[in-house]
Amino acid sequence: MVDFTGTLSLDGRLLAGVGERLRRLADRLAIVVLTADTFGTARQALAGLPVEVRVVRTGREKADYVAAAGAARVVAIGNGRNDVEMLRAAGLGIAVIGPEGCFAELPSVSQVVVGDVLDALDTLLNPLRLTATLRE
Repeated sequence: MVDFTGTLSLDGRLLAGVGERLRRLADRLAIVVLTADTFGTARQALAGLPVEVRVVRTGREKADYVAAAGAARVVAIGNGRNDVEMLRAAGLGIAVIGPEGCFAELPSVSQVVVGDVLDALDTLLNPLRLTATLRE
């Protein structure tokens, strides 16, 4: 599950390279975009991509979606305050420090912190990177 505003997008527009990576990742995982849709552009920006878009109002709603999907099997990616509960609930939480920044508490509830969403998606496309990052 992945956040849209500030994670996949900047100012409501999908970041370059995200669409191609989401297409490749959808061959391996079901992708659900959970968003408050601040700019009202999520559905349009993601049209034609193999993702399900769910508009939510709160971080609690995001966490509820994670729980309903089977939290231990969920990877959650986000950057904002309303992503904290989602990343905390997920089996794997990835905090993104992107062009809009990252809510200060988010890295402390995540297992992985990356510099941008392309790094997050590339990590999922190349799972040995996770092995290297998460090994004891």
